[in-house]
Amino acid sequence: MAGNSQRRGRRLTPKAGAPKGSGGKNKDSLAGRGRTLPADERPWHKGYSGTEKLPQRTAWKQDKERRAAAEEGRAPKIGQPGSKDTTWGKGGGRGVPVNRGGSAGGRGGRPGGRGGPRVAPGRKSNPSKDTPELLVGRNPVLEALRAQVPATALYTAQGIDMDDRINEIIRTAADRGIANLEISRAELDRMTGGVLHQGVGLQVPAFAYQPFDDMVAAAMEQQAPLLVALDGVTDPRNLGAVIRSAAAFGAQGVFVPERRAAGITATAWRTSAGAAARVPVAQVTNLTRSLKACREAGFMVVGLDADGDTDLYDLEAAVGPLVVVVGSEGRGLSRLVGETCDLTVSIPMISEVESLNASVAAAVTLAEVARRRSVEL
Repeated sequence: MAGNSQRRGRRLTPKAGAPKGSGGKNKDSLAGRGRTLPADERPWHKGYSGTEKLPQRTAWKQDKERRAAAEEGRAPKIGQPGSKDTTWGKGGGRGVPVNRGGSAGGRGGRPGGRGGPRVAPGRKSNPSKDTPELLVGRNPVLEALRAQVPATALYTAQGIDMDDRINEIIRTAADRGIANLEISRAELDRMTGGVLHQGVGLQVPAFAYQPFDDMVAAAMEQQAPLLVALDGVTDPRNLGAVIRSAAAFGAQGVFVPERRAAGITATAWRTSAGAAARVPVAQVTNLTRSLKACREAGFMVVGLDADGDTDLYDLEAAVGPLVVVVGSEGRGLSRLVGETCDLTVSIPMISEVESLNASVAAAVTLAEVARRRSVEL
C-alpha cells in the first residue's frame, strides 16, 4: 500500500514559510540600560561605601568578609560606609537629582522599594537646560527645602511610610505654598528613571542666569567692582561654595562656562545657602573671550595659580576693578585662560600642601581682597 509520499496532491515544499522579522518590535530589548553602578555605590554590594543607611544584608556581607579575612590573615575586601557621598553624588547614585524626563525604571530591585534598597541606573537622557530638575531622596529633599531652594511641586508616593523627615517635608512645603502631588509609586519610578527615590521627589525649576553683559555693566557701576570666574570647576558643591564666598565678600557676580563646567543645580543652590538668589550668575559660551571683554571694560583679570608670579598678600591691584579667576582642582587654569590673565597670583602656605580646594582658594583670595579694600577706604 502506497504511503503518503506517493499520494496525489502531496506537498513538495517545506511546510514552514520563509523566516520573518519582528518588524522592529524587539529593538527595545537591544537598547542600553545606562551606566553600571560601581561597587561602592551599590547598597547590596559588600564594597558599598555610601553615606545612606547601610542595609542589614550588606552589613552581614561585610561582617562575613571581615571574619574570613581575619582567619586568612589578609585585609578585608569591603567598602567603607559613609566615606562616599551618594546622597549628592553623580548620576545613578542614591538621592541624586534626576530629570523628570527619564525613561522607565531599570532592572533589578524589589517592588515598591520594600524589603531592602532598590537602586537601578535606568537609561540616561540628555535633558534640555531649561528642563526642571527632580530632586529625590528624603534627606536631599528635606535639606533643599530647609535651604529655601526654589521648588514648584512636591511628589509623594501613595502609601509612603511616614517618619519625622516626611512630616517635616510635607509641612515645610505647605508653609511655602508648594503643591503636594500624591502619585503612585510606579509613576514616581517612571519619573525618576529607576533611581532610588524613597517615595519623595521635589521638582526644582531651571535656574535663571543673568546676561553676562548686564552683569559686567552693573558691576562697573559699583564703587569697588569685583567679579569671580570659574575655569573648569565641575563640582556643583564647589560652585555653590564660591557663590557663597562671593556674596560674603562683596562680589557683584560670578560667571562660568556653559560647557565642561558645573551649573546651578539644586546641589549648588543648597551649598550656596541661598546666596545664589542674591549674587548674579552668568553662563558664557567662551570664557577666554569673556575675560577679554572684562579687560576692555576696565577690569584687571587675576588668575589663581600655585606657581603664580605674584604673592596674594602683595596684590596691589585688589583695590581696583578686579576679576578673580579660579581654576579646577586637578589641572588649575587652562592654557588659554592663563594667557588671558593680566597676572597670576599664588596663595602663600606654610605647610607642604600642594594646593587648596577651588572653593577654599576662592574664599581666601576674596577675603584678602575685601581686607585690602577696607583698609583703602
